[in-house]
Amino acid sequence: MKDQIAQIVTDAVKAMLYEVSVNPKPGLVDPLSAGPHGDMDVFLFIDSAESLRPYLQQCAQAGLTAQSTALPQLFNQLRSYGIQAEQTMLRQTRGVNTHKGAIFSLGIAVAARAYLIDRPQSGFSKVVQGMLTDLLTADFSQVASLSPEQLTAGQREFQQYHLTGARGEAAAGFPTVFNCGLPMLRQATGTLNERLLDTLMIIAGHSQDSNLVHRAQDPQILTWIQNQVEQYFVLGGSQTAQGKQFLQKLNAEFDRRQLSLGGSADLLIVTIFMALQTGIL
Repeated sequence: MKDQIAQIVTDAVKAMLYEVSVNPKPGLVDPLSAGPHGDMDVFLFIDSAESLRPYLQQCAQAGLTAQSTALPQLFNQLRSYGIQAEQTMLRQTRGVNTHKGAIFSLGIAVAARAYLIDRPQSGFSKVVQGMLTDLLTADFSQVASLSPEQLTAGQREFQQYHLTGARGEAAAGFPTVFNCGLPMLRQATGTLNERLLDTLMIIAGHSQDSNLVHRAQDPQILTWIQNQVEQYFVLGGSQTAQGKQFLQKLNAEFDRRQLSLGGSADLLIVTIFMALQTGIL
């Protein structure tokens, strides 16, 4: 059991390192470019990922020892750990937000995988849904009564556009990961970088990327990125010269408009983590 927990934590850190290594990613930090994130580079992400190892260990241990009747309490425990982890991350990065989204999504995924060590019949998505059963109500029910200064970025987007973003994805048991990310990663061909690139793109075309909406200040950007992703795969994705050329042009467009796929990157991290855990990678 100790070895299983160690593997869960190792795979979670690897997932963050794999994600930042994939290139070229539209509007995201990778070894070739910082995209629109002028205060970041790949080394900062490596340092950030490593700083979160103790947090992920906490999440795994909490999941392992959680009671089946107390899954919402498990999530509350993770939130407490996550607040501390954000401070650790910010100290490591000198105030730059590198992995805030991953702290939320990956922490949940790690706890759920550890929970399943003794209860494999429970099912990952059902465990996550059980953990987050009260999340949307708790976080969004009082949005109208809060001042703009009190709202988080996610609450602000819910108020403006009725998008539930990362919270909604997680509360539903990560459907984009299981219905899009993992199937694409399983069937994709080429190098690992190419497979992960195609996986990122399919995720971007099927998720409510709140970071993208925030940057664009327009929810219609989600329709635009869906069209871009469709065109990318029509051209053959990472396996053709035309697909690669299209991606380079998309990267330039993201840089020009200062857009980012931060939410999709977080779901790619969860996808990679689950792929490592289940033998797809």
